[in-house]
Amino acid sequence: MANAAEHSGGNGHVGVIGDRDRPGALHLLLWALAGALAVRQAVAVLRVPPARWLDGFHLPGSAPGSLYESGSGRFTGTPFAGLVLKPLAGLAAPSLEVAWTCVTLLFVAAIGLVAARGLPDPVPRRAALPAAPVLVALMMVSLPVREAASPGQTAVLPVLLVLLAVFRVPGERPAGFLVGLAAALQPGLLLFAPLLWLTGRRPTAKAAAVTFAGATALSWASLPRDSWTYWVEHLAGTGLGRAPDGLANQSVHGALLRLGLSGPAEIALYAALAGAILWIGLRRAVRYARDGQLLLAVAVTGCVAVAVAPEGWRHQLLWVLLAVAGKVGRRAADRTVWPVAVVLAVILPSTVLLPNLGALAVVRDNVLLLAALAAACAVPFLSRSSPYWREPVPTAYGRPAAARRSRVPLLPFWRRVLSRPNLLLELLLIRVGYSIYSHIRAAATAGRDLAEANGSRIHGIEKALGIDIEHAVNHAVVNTPWLEAFFDFYYTSFHFVVPMGILAVLYWRRPADYRWARASLGLATVLALVGFWLYPLAPPRLMPDLGFIDTVHGVQDLANPQYGAMTAISNQYAAMPSLHFGWSLWCGIVIVVLAPKGWQKLLGALHPLITVCAIVATANHWVLDAVGGALVVGAGFGLVHVLSGPRGAQAGPDAGWALPRPRTPEQEAGTRTAGERTTA
Repeated sequence: MANAAEHSGGNGHVGVIGDRDRPGALHLLLWALAGALAVRQAVAVLRVPPARWLDGFHLPGSAPGSLYESGSGRFTGTPFAGLVLKPLAGLAAPSLEVAWTCVTLLFVAAIGLVAARGLPDPVPRRAALPAAPVLVALMMVSLPVREAASPGQTAVLPVLLVLLAVFRVPGERPAGFLVGLAAALQPGLLLFAPLLWLTGRRPTAKAAAVTFAGATALSWASLPRDSWTYWVEHLAGTGLGRAPDGLANQSVHGALLRLGLSGPAEIALYAALAGAILWIGLRRAVRYARDGQLLLAVAVTGCVAVAVAPEGWRHQLLWVLLAVAGKVGRRAADRTVWPVAVVLAVILPSTVLLPNLGALAVVRDNVLLLAALAAACAVPFLSRSSPYWREPVPTAYGRPAAARRSRVPLLPFWRRVLSRPNLLLELLLIRVGYSIYSHIRAAATAGRDLAEANGSRIHGIEKALGIDIEHAVNHAVVNTPWLEAFFDFYYTSFHFVVPMGILAVLYWRRPADYRWARASLGLATVLALVGFWLYPLAPPRLMPDLGFIDTVHGVQDLANPQYGAMTAISNQYAAMPSLHFGWSLWCGIVIVVLAPKGWQKLLGALHPLITVCAIVATANHWVLDAVGGALVVGAGFGLVHVLSGPRGAQAGPDAGWALPRPRTPEQEAGTRTAGERTTA
């Protein structure tokens, strides 16, 4: 690791983005988005009443020794942080709330600017210009920043101090002073001193250690009682404030406590794991720093520091987002997996990423910790000397095809990818997409009167068309117990299993067709959500005075607007269009089109027929709901055809579209030698 001046010119792309580079429209739009998200975050914080906001500092009184007194809450920072923040407790609450929020968000913007300038070369100008606003926007909506904006949380400042020391401050001792201040605010960041020492910046490491020792000694002299409480009684603050086994503590120690471990066994296991993480993570950080990937080295070290600390709170894990600077994967199609996984982990709640299943509780409760550990110890980031650093294996695309009908023009907004997508990325997107679908469907609520009025209108249309068969079918099935049991089982069992099974088979056996089928299903579902919003509809089982029997959920109390516990699970008025039938029709079409054998096609054709009988017989949908489901599925397939071309497009002989040939060992060696010459 060279000095800071060399960082700016040699390993960052400050030289790539000069003062003469004028920001384009996209660049300005991204900054406007980042600014809007910052305003949104500020508004969310400033909605808290000033008096209640000031109580969040947990700084009762001004007498020495009062930082960690129990009461409404206890201060959780270091004595040095308390020494700095204590005078603020006497300021006017409204002014302090505004100033604290604005300064915190300005620090976040500064982190984005400094981190974007720390990306390793070569970074194309098209990618370098939007890097800062994109990173700032992501940080504004991330869980660490949303929690760091609360009063008394200083986690953003140490990140900025470390980045300034590594990338912007030219002198060794001033850089070390900033790192030491960061460690005085968050002791785990003293781990950056060994990183600096091992990468050749020994004066900076010494200055960091001296600054940390001086700040700690100053706090001992000024607040001896508080310093004893923090460093001795609570072993660097462990157990102050929030419970160490709470979900907010995303450290290895917190995870072990949540698993039910305690006592000497837990301490021994924690010490062993922390030692292993320190050894592996620090070695990786040194290797990346020597490779010229300073931002990645800083991110890895920060992840290690928070993970091995006795208490690593969520607002301290902004380092995880900085780890997107590393490149992972030899294929171009795999390059987005790690950034997408990190962004989802730091932005979305864990309940969105993983279903609420007991078997997944260990993973769901420690998502940020696992992301930090993956960045620190597991993810195989590419070296800059790798032949795949600049030129990953290109993605294979299908040859463009002309429209078969002049009245249906093709608008090739995306090219058809022939290779199999990354499994982890697919699982993440499917899970997040389904969670978003569930939240939107549940939020698309309307008044009972409107839903029942729409139900009466649908019932009247069916009467006029002579297709109002729901009541007769419903009562006929109720009078046939075995048929009622069959349709109830079919309705509740195959709605998700069959589509997921088809997608799994296509992913494994026919990757090009998998993308076609997945895109059509996703578009159909989005169109159905629009229908839920625009046309809330009471299903037959919730229509009063029509005599329908709910065979699946049991008798509903129509006098109760909540209709029992089912309303708390999902939106009961999201009936038009019927996705039960729509998804089954999608399954039938995909099987009939792609299945190689006749009996498989027959089963595929029977599935939507049985499903439409089940939704009518159980009084969960009107017949016209099934028509709506068929329309959105047809629109989904049609949009995919228009946007990406016919399903049967194959790889052509064109060089730009053909499958990439595997590299020979001689080519690998030649490329590596050329890369080394370029680096030299």
